[in-house]
Amino acid sequence: MPHLVSNFLRSSSGNISHIKKAAVSRSSRTSSRNNSVSASPYASDSEDHVHHISVKMPELGDALKKHRLSLPFGRSRHDAHGHGHSHNHAQHHHTGHHSSSRAPASMEWSMESPPVVLYGTPEESSGALISGLLYVDVHDEVLELDSFVATLTMHTKYKKPFQGHCAECQTKITELRAWQFLAQPTSLRRGNHQFPFSTLLAGNLPASTNTPVVSISYHFKAQAMAVSPSASASNLSSTSSVPLKFERTLHIKRSLPEPLYPHHSVRIFPPTNIKASAHYNSVIHPTSSNTVTLKLDGLMTHNEKVHTVDLWKLRKVSWKLEETIKTLAPACDKHSPSTPASSTTPTDDESPSNATPKHAVSRTETRILGEKQIHEGWKSDFSGNDGIVDFEFDYTMTQFKTHAKDPPRFACDVHTPDSTTHVSHALQLELIVSKEFAPEGKPHLASQTGTGRILRMHFAVHMTEYPGLGVSWDNEAPPVYQDVPPSPPGYPMGEERARIGEGKGKGEREPPIEYACLEALEAQRQGSGSEPGSRRPSASAGRAIL
Repeated sequence: MPHLVSNFLRSSSGNISHIKKAAVSRSSRTSSRNNSVSASPYASDSEDHVHHISVKMPELGDALKKHRLSLPFGRSRHDAHGHGHSHNHAQHHHTGHHSSSRAPASMEWSMESPPVVLYGTPEESSGALISGLLYVDVHDEVLELDSFVATLTMHTKYKKPFQGHCAECQTKITELRAWQFLAQPTSLRRGNHQFPFSTLLAGNLPASTNTPVVSISYHFKAQAMAVSPSASASNLSSTSSVPLKFERTLHIKRSLPEPLYPHHSVRIFPPTNIKASAHYNSVIHPTSSNTVTLKLDGLMTHNEKVHTVDLWKLRKVSWKLEETIKTLAPACDKHSPSTPASSTTPTDDESPSNATPKHAVSRTETRILGEKQIHEGWKSDFSGNDGIVDFEFDYTMTQFKTHAKDPPRFACDVHTPDSTTHVSHALQLELIVSKEFAPEGKPHLASQTGTGRILRMHFAVHMTEYPGLGVSWDNEAPPVYQDVPPSPPGYPMGEERARIGEGKGKGEREPPIEYACLEALEAQRQGSGSEPGSRRPSASAGRAIL
């Protein structure tokens, strides 16, 4: 056993010394080669040689690596790996060339209708029209399509679902419209082919929205199954189906009409005599500035026994624009508890699409869109028998997204047909008043009593998109003309026909042409178009057709 250890140490030391000698000889050859190519004018060759040796000697790790790679099995493995790598690289490049080859066709669309806007409330809106063209650009000489369909779906994504790790609980897909462009397999030649589509969206559909609790989006998807010959060399007659897909997101907005006059609201705060009167717009827009006119009455009370007056003075006004999001996250079929069939069957009054889910969890979140505190700017008048404060301020949304790719930090009012999702807005007002007393007729000598009150008011507002220049589709009816005769007009007779006795005079008009006679006149024009006398009636008939 000791002789084996000694042999192992001797062989190991010999290998290390051999490696060192090989490294020194390799470095000397490298330095001599470098000196032969470019010699330094500031030092001798021997100094350069020694310098290179002193630099290369400490790099024992590099020498070991080079020595290992120089072994026969190391070279063969390295060469094999290198050849294999080059072969794989060439194969990968060849595969990438095939994967990057163009598809047999591509699809694109063009919307002919204006931006989709639902005008009015969900109960009163007449919906919105969607129309466009779907283009199929065929790249090959002939492309055979087995089927070509398109769908318009509404995706409701619950960000706090009934079951957190269930994909079916997170997303609910509702199909609104489906199109089948081809009734049978069809061959399309090279070029651009058009497929029109149109539909009428219901007016009670919710607008596209994105909130921390729930998001609603609309997706247009088209899919065509193209038949292409199989790439297999053994069976050249076989074919394979290549799907051609196209998907776009359709943004739907809702615009509520603005009222003609501001909304008037009155609040009374007992046990005091303070009365607040506010005028504000009940319909607001996300980027607009909205004005509130506030008037406070009953701020002064007379004490006849002691000849003093009690004054309520306004100290601070705070406003806050809040958004409340409420939704019911339904359970999927897998996580829904088993119930009798009679309890899950919808009644005649409610359809399956509008029925409220039986098993759902409520999610509510409130976020602040804007807030501000005001300490001055109002006018107080305590000269009369009743103290008055007039105040006017503007409020707007102050919480915007920081980056362009971030989702908006607000949502317009949303109300789904099944009442599972509701987004509302409210303006919260908070007034702080302090009580003071002063002698009658001398309100400027008021002294504080240390008593104060907080007056809170809540005003419901509706946030909606701008209507723009568009109008509802039912208001875009073609014009109706009142003075249109029941038949095409007659035309004056020419001089030639008046001279041969067909008319009484040059200015006489022909009798009106009946619609039933147009086909006969057209046939007469085609049959006797060469006769001189038949050219005039045919001309009048042609004008009547146009």
